[in-house]
Amino acid sequence: MAKRLINLTVIVAASMWALVGCDNSADSVNATDQAAANKEPTSATAAALSTTEGKPAVNTIDWSIMDSGEKPADPTNYKYPFAIDSQNVRDYADYFKVDAATAQHNLTISMASNEAVSKILDQLSETYTSHELTDGNEMTLIIHTTPDVAASSYDYVLSDDFAKGLVLPIVIQPDGKKGDAKAHSEMVE
Repeated sequence: MAKRLINLTVIVAASMWALVGCDNSADSVNATDQAAANKEPTSATAAALSTTEGKPAVNTIDWSIMDSGEKPADPTNYKYPFAIDSQNVRDYADYFKVDAATAQHNLTISMASNEAVSKILDQLSETYTSHELTDGNEMTLIIHTTPDVAASSYDYVLSDDFAKGLVLPIVIQPDGKKGDAKAHSEMVE
């Protein structure tokens, strides 16, 4: 009985240490806030410091945090993971009425776009409402936010090997637009 009680005590103590050790959210938020406060505003963040109503924005995106460190690649000489004559590229080109080179480029960008989405969501948290990728000649990632986020834009250079060096334009729209999904697996027509 004593051995079982000691084992149980050790397990409870280890669990408490694990829980306390894992809860560093306040520390990381304070460190992020201090790091942001010490930075000079970049041209991208300084360009849009008010909302569409002209009120001061509470939240601005620090695009320097988004910087992948990659140099933009030349899309005309890029080695895309999809062959230009593949069925996927032909289907995309037919559906969105674009040429094969644009379809090849957009397919690659769209498959790698989660890299940028995850980085931007780290900054937006509860101000994020939805996002979308535009199709056609100019693919853009549009992030919809609550009205208290400053409108801005940024050309994100993808760093994942799948699309390394390709540029995904990102636009922050503080319009509060929700996605078309009403519920899990239920879409509005």
